[in-house]
Amino acid sequence: MQDVLERLREEALAQIQAVRTLDDLEAARVAYLGRHGALKESMRQIGKLAPEERRAAGMAANEVKAAIVNGLEARRQLIERVAAQLTLPTEDLTLPGLHPPLGGEHPLRRAEADLREVFARLGFEVVEGPEVELEYYNFEALNIPADHASRDSFDTFYVGGDVLLRSHTSPVQVRVMEQRQPPIRVVVPGRVYRPDTADATHSPVFHQIEGLVVGEGVTFADLKAVLTMAMRELFGPKTETRFRPSFFPFTEPSAEVDVSYEAGGKRRWLELLGAGMVHPRVFEAVGYDPEQYTGFAFGMGIDRVAMLRYGIPDIRLLLENDLRFLEQL
Repeated sequence: MQDVLERLREEALAQIQAVRTLDDLEAARVAYLGRHGALKESMRQIGKLAPEERRAAGMAANEVKAAIVNGLEARRQLIERVAAQLTLPTEDLTLPGLHPPLGGEHPLRRAEADLREVFARLGFEVVEGPEVELEYYNFEALNIPADHASRDSFDTFYVGGDVLLRSHTSPVQVRVMEQRQPPIRVVVPGRVYRPDTADATHSPVFHQIEGLVVGEGVTFADLKAVLTMAMRELFGPKTETRFRPSFFPFTEPSAEVDVSYEAGGKRRWLELLGAGMVHPRVFEAVGYDPEQYTGFAFGMGIDRVAMLRYGIPDIRLLLENDLRFLEQL
């Protein structure tokens, strides 16, 4: 009887290993473990054995049943795993790879980064401040009282009360002087706002970088030297600068600074900066002694620098985010 059971076990396991589908596996289970299966038929024969043989035959039959059950379960798991792998999307490794478009640095950010680097090499620290400002820092502390005519040129958008969007980055210079004692050498880049009508050279939102130097014995000659070196670093070693007398309420004396460039085979001048010696009243507003300290300040539009360096004819192109334009740079 045990020989019969052993042959049944080998036959069942061989057939189970041969099946490829769950339906065939179920058919094999029924053929061997069903009510009328081969194992059931063999177990019925055990009752016909002599009493002393039944125990050994029964144990052998249970072992055969356990082996068949384990074989069925192992085969089911394998079939299901293979079926799951066949349903996964296949990849053709011979196809060319995908090349997602890569972004480029915006010309404004590139110009600002270059300005930061140039002034850092000249010993300036970069500081930033809030775009939403108080009227005091945007005007009064910079010697622009409420009834001063120059206030019109620095008009801006009001949030409410004495809270406004800064019209220049000079308020950050005041904040720095309030918090520190000379010597000071900083540049302040950032976004500013003025209610200008948008055209090729004006925008209600634009970008500035302003510089401030305060110490003992600082002169206008120092200002000219710093700006001349900075412009040559930005636009080339042959770049020339021209200083013309001007007026700003927070500097005295003040100057407009022009930069030379080539266009159509001719040398032309572009007004790029405003500059001057810090007004004594600004020092008094931050608690500095104007008899002890002197300083200079300057400011320029980052947008205008980008337009000059990259030959951009319209400032609005910098703000429209048109990829056809940005991909050319």
